[in-house]
Amino acid sequence: MAKALYHKHQRVFVKPVGTYATIEKVCPQWVKGVDEPLRIFYDVGLGREFSATELQADEQKKQPGRDEDDFGTEHWRLIRARNKWQNEEQAKHHPFPGTFPVVVTDEHDWGGWRVPGAEYDRDPERIEYQSRLIVSSPQLLKVVKTLAELASRGEPLPPEMVKLARESVTLLRYVFDIPDNT
Repeated sequence: MAKALYHKHQRVFVKPVGTYATIEKVCPQWVKGVDEPLRIFYDVGLGREFSATELQADEQKKQPGRDEDDFGTEHWRLIRARNKWQNEEQAKHHPFPGTFPVVVTDEHDWGGWRVPGAEYDRDPERIEYQSRLIVSSPQLLKVVKTLAELASRGEPLPPEMVKLARESVTLLRYVFDIPDNT
């Protein structure tokens, strides 16, 4: 019995033609009385269907030193730094008077994201929102990856979920793949 090696919308190299293409349709060949397809062919829009041996998965360049499974282990956190430019009395309109948010992405309280005091003072609610969003990014990315994996199983999904899964795959490619600038 055959299992699909590639999925719809996946970019592949078509060996007989010598070009890259995107799989438009997965075409299983069924036999009466058998629960699984006998063979699977792939329509890539080049005039005929190709077998899995004629295709090769497109190898995207990955960011050096990063594995897609690493992002779930990162623990980014939000710390509050003392506002050196204004005291608590001058910053009564801030959500947390006398402090501003700093996102720390390293276990030794190094690296991350911080904002200049003047920008924080201009719109503190917006900066607080951005800091919470950045801190939540590893967990949000984990949810996106889970959604993409769920859709890749081949089980029927509602159209809204299919659309979200496609957006998830696009987002994951943007985060983990280095674009080819050639």
